[in-house]
Amino acid sequence: MTEVPLFAVVGHPNKGKSSVVATLSQNDAIAIALEPGTTRQRQTYPLSVDGEVLYRLVDTPGFQRPRRVLAWLEAHSLSATDHADTVIAFLNQYRDSDLFTDECELLMPLMDGAGIIYVVDGSVPYSAEHEAEMTILRWTGRPSLALINSIGPDDYAPAWQAALGQFFQVVRRFDAVRAPFEHHLGLLKAFGQLEPAWEPALEQAVHYLAAQREQRQWQAAELIAAALADMMAWQERRTVPAGTTSLAATDPVAQDLRQRWYQHQRQREQSLRLAVENLYQHRRIQRQEPELTWHHEHDLFSERSRRLWGVSRGYLAAAGFGAGALGGVGLDALTLGSSLGAGALIGGLVGAAGSVFYGDRLAQSLWRRGPLKEGLQTIRFGPVQDAQFGYIVLGRAVDHWWHISQRNHAGQAPLDLAPHDSHWLTELARGPRQELQRLFNKTWKNKTLEPAERHRLAAVITEVMTAYQTWRLNPD
Repeated sequence: MTEVPLFAVVGHPNKGKSSVVATLSQNDAIAIALEPGTTRQRQTYPLSVDGEVLYRLVDTPGFQRPRRVLAWLEAHSLSATDHADTVIAFLNQYRDSDLFTDECELLMPLMDGAGIIYVVDGSVPYSAEHEAEMTILRWTGRPSLALINSIGPDDYAPAWQAALGQFFQVVRRFDAVRAPFEHHLGLLKAFGQLEPAWEPALEQAVHYLAAQREQRQWQAAELIAAALADMMAWQERRTVPAGTTSLAATDPVAQDLRQRWYQHQRQREQSLRLAVENLYQHRRIQRQEPELTWHHEHDLFSERSRRLWGVSRGYLAAAGFGAGALGGVGLDALTLGSSLGAGALIGGLVGAAGSVFYGDRLAQSLWRRGPLKEGLQTIRFGPVQDAQFGYIVLGRAVDHWWHISQRNHAGQAPLDLAPHDSHWLTELARGPRQELQRLFNKTWKNKTLEPAERHRLAAVITEVMTAYQTWRLNPD
C-alpha cells in the first residue's frame, strides 16, 4: 500500500469515540470511561496485520466550545471557497493557546489529511447544539462519515439520521460494543467510496482482515486440539514400594497424585483460554465466572459442566462408538451411566447439582498399577478413560472461543459464558462426529496423536466451530 488511510474519530465528549477507536483498531488497552473528558490529547492507534499497517485511527478530545469556534471561523471567512484555509488560520492562531485546546487537538489531524468519523449517541434526543460541531467539520472539506453509536436503551436514531444526512456523506448505525465483524468491514468499504485515493488500500484492508479472521479461527482450533490431546492423555506417576499405597482417597500418595492431575487439567484449560484471548488481542478481560477458584459449579469437573457439555449414549453410538470400539469397557462405565439426551441439557437437570462433582466419580476409573520391579511399583493416575471428558473440554473450549471471537475490543463487561437450552453438537455432521470420536478413542488408549492426526483434529474442530456458530444463531 502506498498511502495508509488515516481516520480522526471526533464528536461531543462521552459519546463513544474511544469505544469506536478500540473496536476498529482491535485494541482493548484504549481508555474508555463513563465520565467525559477522558481523552484530552489526540492519540493515534494503528491496525496492523502481519506487521503491515492497514490504517490508523486518531482518538481525539470532544468539542468543548464549538459555537465560539464557528463564530470565529464565520467572522474570518469571505466565502465558501476559503473554508478549509480559514480552519487552518484558526489552528495557526490558537494551537499554542489554552483557549481552544480540545478543538485544536481534534482539528489538526483533519487538516493533516485524516478522514472524519463523527460519533453521536443515538440513545439521546437530537439537539441543534451539535450543528455547530457538524458545520465546523464540513468546513474542513475532508471526506466524512457519521456513526450513530447508541449507548443507552432509548432510540432516537431516525431523528439523528435525518439531521446527520445533511452534513455527512455516509451515515451508519454502529454499536461499538456489539457490532458484528461484518459491520467493521462495511465501514472500510464505505470510506473507500468517499475517498478514491484510499479505495485500493481499504479494499486490501478488507481482504487482509477477512483472511486474518479465518487464520485466527484455524489457529484457535490448533490451540484447542493441542490442549485436548494433552488433557486426554495426561497422567501423573509415582514409584513407591510395593504394597505401600492403597489407592484409597485417604492415602497421602493417592491423594497427591489425584490432586496433581486435577490441577494440571484445570491449569491447562486456563492456559488455553489465555492463549485464545491473546490470539484475538483481548488481554484485559474480566471474568464473570470465578477464575482459578475450583470446586464450584463452573469447575471443569463439576456435575453442571458434565450436564451442559457432555453427550448422550445415543450420540456416542451415532458417532461410531459402539460395542466394537469399546475395547472391553462397557458403555455405562464410559459415560458414567449418563442417559442425557442431546436436546435440553439444562433446566431442572442442573438445579442444585452444581455442588455434586462429576470428577469424584471420574477418579474411580483413572487409577493404574504398574508391574512389580525390584520391589517397586509405579502408580499412575490417568489417562482419561471417560468418553464424556473430551466432549466437556471441547464444548467449554469452543464456547469460550466463540465469545472471544465475537467480542469487540470496546467491550468491558465481564466475560460471562452463559449456557443455552439445547446441545451444540446437534449441528455437527456425521462424518466429523465419527472422526472426532476416533481421535478421542486413540488418546484413551494412551497413544500420542501423530502430527498429521493433530492436524486432522484441528480440522475437525474448525467444523465444530462452524457448527457451534450455527447453533448459537439458531439455538432452538
